[in-house]
Amino acid sequence: MKKALISGITGQDGSYLTELLLEKGYEVHGIIRRSSSFNTKRIDHLYNNPDLLDKRFFLHYGDLTDSSNLNRLVEKIKPNEIYNLGAQSHVKVSFEVPEYTAEVDAIGTLRFLDAIRETGINTRFYQASTSELFGMAQEVPQNENTPFYPRSPYAVAKLYAYWMVVNYREAYNLFACNGILFNHESERRGKTFVTRKISVAVAKIMTGQLDKLYLGNLDAKRDWGYAPEYVEGMWRILQHDTPQDFVLATGETHTVREFVEEAFKVLGEEIEWRGTGVNEVGVLKSIGKEVVAINPRYYRPTEVEILLGDYSKAKKLLGWEPKTKFKDLVKIMVLTDYHKLSSTYM
Repeated sequence: MKKALISGITGQDGSYLTELLLEKGYEVHGIIRRSSSFNTKRIDHLYNNPDLLDKRFFLHYGDLTDSSNLNRLVEKIKPNEIYNLGAQSHVKVSFEVPEYTAEVDAIGTLRFLDAIRETGINTRFYQASTSELFGMAQEVPQNENTPFYPRSPYAVAKLYAYWMVVNYREAYNLFACNGILFNHESERRGKTFVTRKISVAVAKIMTGQLDKLYLGNLDAKRDWGYAPEYVEGMWRILQHDTPQDFVLATGETHTVREFVEEAFKVLGEEIEWRGTGVNEVGVLKSIGKEVVAINPRYYRPTEVEILLGDYSKAKKLLGWEPKTKFKDLVKIMVLTDYHKLSSTYM
């Protein structure tokens, strides 16, 4: 039975990846931080399953800031595959805690790579890289050969991690890969990420629980895919014959504004935009009610205007391609939140 070790197991991707690997017959080990709140909500259905827990599914306390702990776990578990999904993953937050972001996202990756090197175990390592590396995009679309231009402490930390993976692969012959994943969302996305913030707010507005949604840059363009399909891509990256870096994306880009419009459309409403700049507002066409407004506090100090990925290498070498279209992704997210809120509110 293959063993996998996952950092960031309680996150969106970690929970979907755990389900995928368990379905494929893996023994799955997850690293969770010892914090005041035991946040396992996304994996509770697995954690509370007596057929899985401590049989094929194991949780270990650990932290990407503690190298001795990582070394111990790697040596004890001897995983066939390691997925490093743990990170301080909020771009906006990284401007407020740049040093912590570097400690976890950059040096944390190095600690993992060093644990593999020092223990000498034979494993395959997946690094959750990011389209934020492209930042101020030097070309559109972006592929594996596009120059990087990171625009946040988060992206700079991830850039260090990216090159460390490449360096350890070349210097120590490790099977280590970067998955440069463009934005991927789902109904399990954290509520502070813009897509989920929108889906929750729209559901609340339409059930009378919220008056207005406040956003930052409405015209930022992103390549949004569906997370369960992307974790399948992560797994495929580690099944490939040779360690390589891959872009996973949809090849389509949409604005935050479009996401908002589509979200209201799912619940039968249309948004009309009025005003410009920070004074722009979104109004419900049917009743003329103002439901979207701009709050400059959500602007990033340095904005990433457009991200659009070219996944042709992954399609050719891994047979991977996205299936869920933008409109379907928005629909899944909005309806999940709407039904959840309707049942608790009614």
